Amino acid sequence: MSSEELTLSPIGHIRCGKTLKFNARHQPNEQIPETNVLELIPGDKYVKALKDLAGFDRIWLLWWFHRNQDWRPEVLPPRGPAKRRGVFATRSPHRPNALGITPVQLIGIRKNLLLLGPCDLVDGTPVFDIKPYIPAYDSFPESKAGWIDEVDAAMSAPPAFTVTYTLAASEHLRWLRETWSIDFTERMLEILTRDPTPHRTRRIRSRHGDLFDIGCGAWYAVFKVEGTAITVLHLKPSFPLKFLTDPSRPELPDKDAQLAFRAQWPEFVD
Repeated sequence: MSSEELTLSPIGHIRCGKTLKFNARHQPNEQIPETNVLELIPGDKYVKALKDLAGFDRIWLLWWFHRNQDWRPEVLPPRGPAKRRGVFATRSPHRPNALGITPVQLIGIRKNLLLLGPCDLVDGTPVFDIKPYIPAYDSFPESKAGWIDEVDAAMSAPPAFTVTYTLAASEHLRWLRETWSIDFTERMLEILTRDPTPHRTRRIRSRHGDLFDIGCGAWYAVFKVEGTAITVLHLKPSFPLKFLTDPSRPELPDKDAQLAFRAQWPEFVD
């Protein structure tokens, strides 16, 4: 090992049930009740290290963007106009060292399990350290936030677009919710009502003709835009059939639901 290399070992992993990055918001929303768990590595030392932490309302988590393999000096943030920013001026996961930091609510401690409020991490995220959040030292509400202040000002305005659904889209969404417990409607609306223009990070693409689609986890929602009115036409699986039926591939998200969708609505699969 060279003198410039460091070795880090996780102290635990996040257990939250969010297997897709689409399901993890870019910033936690504490208006929506949610409980997540940080499961520490078994061992008496880590349990002892939690002594006195129960008196804090919030903690900092230092963790690893474990699904990223490379980094980019300039990135396209999901919020705001389609403009590339220097990675050090963003919280993009594509960093030279893929470290993340998140403040979360500490709800409770049960031996080696920390019960947490809303967080922006996916299931299995390795955590390297825990630090107490101290409002007097860690909060600077009057500080300027550069280009983010401009985006926040624009986001504070009412949504510029309205979204409606065809009968087919409504049926697809209801079927996913009731049959498979899959519901991405809220997150989809949050993105589309602000800006439905094509954007790589927001996973919005231009299709043939005047159609667009937005990637919602393992699904696409196909839509059209007329002025400020968006109509979601239908859903479609994001994985091709050859991937879903290939036994050599790792398990794909929502695999069974996608196969069932293809069997029930083949006319909406291209």
